[in-house]
Amino acid sequence: MKTKIFCDSADFNIIKKFNNHPLVNGFTTNPSLMKLSGAKNYKKYSLKLLNICRKKPISLEVFGDSFHEMLRQAMIINSWGKNIYVKIPVVNSKGIYSGKVIKVLSKKGIKLNITAVYTVKQVKKILKNINKNSKTIISIFSGRMSDVGKDPVPIIKKSVNLTKKMKNVEILWASTREAYNYLQAKKSGCSIIT
Repeated sequence: MKTKIFCDSADFNIIKKFNNHPLVNGFTTNPSLMKLSGAKNYKKYSLKLLNICRKKPISLEVFGDSFHEMLRQAMIINSWGKNIYVKIPVVNSKGIYSGKVIKVLSKKGIKLNITAVYTVKQVKKILKNINKNSKTIISIFSGRMSDVGKDPVPIIKKSVNLTKKMKNVEILWASTREAYNYLQAKKSGCSIIT
């Protein structure tokens, strides 16, 4: 199985460069990366990125914290293009699980990237809330786990195993720290690595 490589950046020039590169299969962004790349207006900057990245998948994240605001923003972001995965944090800043948001959006067939996932328990909760016919990426923050001395491989392997029969669900190895992580992700059966 081939593990796809997604470029984790909101830098216009980097996306422009790798959009036509066969090594990169898609892109992930977040509000912090957008700000770092000089975005003053989230919509305008996103549309600028979408103007060059028209076919490869690109994840654009909501920045609202209440479930109502996440839903509202997700609907707007989704309307910008067919290659968009709307990125939803698995929990909000208060630590409350975003299950209601995930359920509503997934039921509507909106492609989702559920982000900042750290546990198999969270993966199981996500799987209970998604429409199995709708495309979903589950981004497991492997690098951040490693930073605090936790081995992400068992969590990735269990998550891959849980989603093995779900053709529309992909596990993404996020917050990559070193080239070796690609081999770990591939060996674990991970669909995508950033």
